Amino acid sequence: MKKIVHLSDLHFGRIDAGLVEPLVEAVNAAEPTLVVVSGDLTQRARSQQFAEARAFLDRLPHPQVVVPGNHDVPLYDVLERFARPLDKYRRHISEEVEPVYEDEEMVVAGVNTARSMTRKFGRVNGRQVERLRERLCKYPDGVLKVVVTHHPFDVPAGTDEREIVGRARMAMEALAACGADLLLAGHMHVSQTGRTAERYRIHGHSALFVQAGTATSTRGRGEANSFNVIRLKHPHIQVERRVWKPEAGEFAGANAETFRHTHEGWERLPEEVAAGITFDEGGTGLQPHIPEE
Repeated sequence: MKKIVHLSDLHFGRIDAGLVEPLVEAVNAAEPTLVVVSGDLTQRARSQQFAEARAFLDRLPHPQVVVPGNHDVPLYDVLERFARPLDKYRRHISEEVEPVYEDEEMVVAGVNTARSMTRKFGRVNGRQVERLRERLCKYPDGVLKVVVTHHPFDVPAGTDEREIVGRARMAMEALAACGADLLLAGHMHVSQTGRTAERYRIHGHSALFVQAGTATSTRGRGEANSFNVIRLKHPHIQVERRVWKPEAGEFAGANAETFRHTHEGWERLPEEVAAGITFDEGGTGLQPHIPEE
């Protein structure tokens, strides 16, 4: 069984400092195969904020797939924003802004959706999508294919659809041809799990999109700080949400959703079926949760 810990929107420079130590402990205790961070490591792309983010990442398990977000591009320094938008990110976090992780069961490809021309919105371009195709299409269907972006491919109902990554439909059609399975993102500071088939009608394809809430920022937008633990046991995926519980002083499991891969893509399992699937020794201790439609 493979396990991905999915963090997002750390926002060093505007964090609840009391969450850092419990978060480090929780991520390490999860013993993940891979740690994914889907952008916005800093609040204002300042050197000190990047240094704090780097120190945090160094305390987490490796390997890691980390991508930048729009807050990791300088906002007020116009010259740096347009001439060297990710210079500090490359200096402190990684020279590679589109990293890839590969093993015998999964390939995880990061994509940089942050842009200098926009303050908060993001996009992908044709070159990036072609690189994704090169990285994903060479793998057979039995290998889980994961894409990591900061800006999401879908948003919760009632929210601004401009937050969806630009040129998403073009990218989804290309990714569907490669059998992309799982799209991990952040940006909204709201947790969400859904099927791409609900927005993108592509015959025979239904990937999962999973958004993580903010792990450490003080801007929770009505949601508690959280992160995701994703368990992969073919043909099943379980997405567990770990939420900050201030009364207990820890991140604790809130709910888990389980999906099975079919010839039409990923389908959410009924609660009574999901309850019978064990992903690791002792399970999660959670009852699977099926959100209301």
